[in-house]
Amino acid sequence: MSALTLGTRTASVVWLEPHRIHAGGQSRSLSGPVTQDVLVMALEGLPAGPTHWVVDDAWIPSLLIRDIVEVPPGAEAREAFFKWRFNQSLALEEPQAVQALSLGENAWLLAGIAEATREAWLQASLTLGRPIRSLVPRWLWLYNRLASSREVPGMLLSLCPAGQDTYTGTLASWGRNLALLRQWTEPATAETWIQERVLPSSAYLQRDSRPPQEVLVWGAPTWPDSSIPTRILQPEIPAQEAL
Repeated sequence: MSALTLGTRTASVVWLEPHRIHAGGQSRSLSGPVTQDVLVMALEGLPAGPTHWVVDDAWIPSLLIRDIVEVPPGAEAREAFFKWRFNQSLALEEPQAVQALSLGENAWLLAGIAEATREAWLQASLTLGRPIRSLVPRWLWLYNRLASSREVPGMLLSLCPAGQDTYTGTLASWGRNLALLRQWTEPATAETWIQERVLPSSAYLQRDSRPPQEVLVWGAPTWPDSSIPTRILQPEIPAQEAL
């Protein structure tokens, strides 16, 4: 019997990464750009209706900013302010559509996606009758589902295989709330992730008395032991989610 409550509306999950697209419980390998034909093959197999897209972190880069005491009044001015902060910090070449989420305590989470990519995906999904209800980076989708684990400080590695046992991805760490967010598009081995990314980040968090008590790893079948207990998350991707 389904765990969803009777009458609950659902959306199909579309999971999109450079090496695969997973939709409706079916996974297809990718070896090139996400073309219109690729999207048609994936989306046509879904029930008509809304979709939730979970996208590789490199396609929706994220930025944690703090000490924002005041933001401009008005939706347009606020949007322009956060787009400026996002572009100033990441220096991306393509124009970005940026969304901002207040985390409280004068902290904001910004996520951006290339405007041309966003428009192409939106148009394709609308044309096929599978409109995009939400579009989030993989790390944030995972982070939101780890809420029950946030009673103690923890760290998430959201990884994407890049060949030859290397990974790109995101490091997100939390205490009471999201405390640190770092992203790398340069592939690195698991050992390099630990020595040059995980342990230095843990040392940085130690200064605020928020060192992670556990590292949760998504996207790698195995992971070396380190001084911080590690748990590999099972790669389960749902076919649908409740709206």
